[in-house]
Amino acid sequence: MMEFFVQYPYLLVPLIFFARVADVSLATFRTIVIFRGRKLLASVIGFIEIIIWLVAASQVLTNLDQWYLALAYASGFAVGNYVGISIESRFAIGNELIRCISFNRDMLAGELRKEGFKVVSFDGDMGETHPVELLLIIEKRRNVPSLVRLIRTLDETAVYSVSDVKSVYEGPELLHRRSFSGNTSMPARKH
Repeated sequence: MMEFFVQYPYLLVPLIFFARVADVSLATFRTIVIFRGRKLLASVIGFIEIIIWLVAASQVLTNLDQWYLALAYASGFAVGNYVGISIESRFAIGNELIRCISFNRDMLAGELRKEGFKVVSFDGDMGETHPVELLLIIEKRRNVPSLVRLIRTLDETAVYSVSDVKSVYEGPELLHRRSFSGNTSMPARKH
């Protein structure tokens, strides 16, 4: 098989390109998975990633006189970064912390709780005539876009920020939790 590629080295271009896209995508995804604390998954991804890299890099290094292989290698690297970030955003692994300031005190937290979100709220002010409510919400990343849309719908003047959270201890189940089926019924109490 290698004799075939020696005879037609330009056919290595798509193979090297797609190998680089695959290994860099895996590397990008692995880096994000490491940040989220998933050690075993990161190890498995790293193993596969390095095997693909070795094959692609060896072909470029053994054919350094063919510049188009280096171009395919570099192009695959660039595209692989984009693909890796896209893949990770599809999986949306982990949790995020949403900090929200509502200028309509005692309204937003209650409405979000009705929708099944766990909300911690604090009353505050920006001076005597400007009461505010500070909300803290830890939510799965895949649910954050719908939560942000809901906040914007319920309170157009609310200010919020979203931060990654490495790990979360969710504590005892004090409040009902939103499920993917949309069921927001309260679980049975433990006695």
